[in-house]
Amino acid sequence: MVQVNGIPTEVTLSSLEDFLRDQGYDKSRIAVGLNDRVVRKEDYASVILKEGDRVEILNFMGGGQGDPLMIGGHPFSSRFILGSGKYSLTLIKAAVENAGAQMITVALRRANVGGKENILDFIPPGVTLLPNTSGARTAEEAVKIARFARELGQGDFIKIEVIRDAKYLLPDNGETIRATEILAKENFIVMPYMYPDLNAARDLVSAGAACIMPLAAPIGSNRGLCARDFIRILIDEIDLPVIVDAGIGKPSQACEVMEMGAAAVMANTAIATAGNIPAMAEAFKKAIEAGRAAYLSGLGRVLDRGAAASSPLTGFLRDDSNTAESAGGGV
Repeated sequence: MVQVNGIPTEVTLSSLEDFLRDQGYDKSRIAVGLNDRVVRKEDYASVILKEGDRVEILNFMGGGQGDPLMIGGHPFSSRFILGSGKYSLTLIKAAVENAGAQMITVALRRANVGGKENILDFIPPGVTLLPNTSGARTAEEAVKIARFARELGQGDFIKIEVIRDAKYLLPDNGETIRATEILAKENFIVMPYMYPDLNAARDLVSAGAACIMPLAAPIGSNRGLCARDFIRILIDEIDLPVIVDAGIGKPSQACEVMEMGAAAVMANTAIATAGNIPAMAEAFKKAIEAGRAAYLSGLGRVLDRGAAASSPLTGFLRDDSNTAESAGGGV
């Protein structure tokens, strides 16, 4: 198993040149990285792929495709991360495809002999799995779950969730920071779920997090951007992707947080509890794309007071711009 552009891939452990040819790549039009090192084209035939290698294959793209979400050095064209809890397994594939998601969370649970259907059977190929540490109450429990996830062959991505509060399900930032530091040293790509606090976010950066994932509202509540002002502070001050997670209840709220400059949105309950799950997944996809486009375009300025006419107010009927008629007050 090797990682190809962040996706665990079964390959015959042969030369890099053989692999690229088998996959249909034109080596004159690509650049290849292996374990964070750029490989020269003349060396493709002599480089032998090994278990656990990380291969990055890049090419040029036209405008409009050059805005990838980068997490731990891995590019994603989708900025929508999908949660997998609360779904009927038969609806997961449709939700992922309609959402255009390239990453989906999965939780680890004890397996039963001859047990139930496996969620992996319903996730489309090519989607990066993001194991989470759901159920962990301490840093040590989160680390244990992360190591199990890696042993299952799901790569190096891990979403840290450490929650001791059983009523409000708020993340424990202190334990999350400890878990992040341990796992980052073990070369995990750590994506920590956290309560939106600037000092904790800075500590997560120092601990080696690949991004930060502040909640917008209590998990599963669908209450929207309750933590709007604190999320804005994190977006302004933290030099890692800020992925808003938990509490987003509507596509319009996902759009708003993307307009603020968030790097991505993760959603689960809002889609899983919708009347039409595939349609709601597509609505979130479009809202996130619209919000990102608006952010990149530069939002228009907002006046704190007064108004500004969109059409000239002088030179029509009267020269006195203070009259109701010249201001468009008459009908």
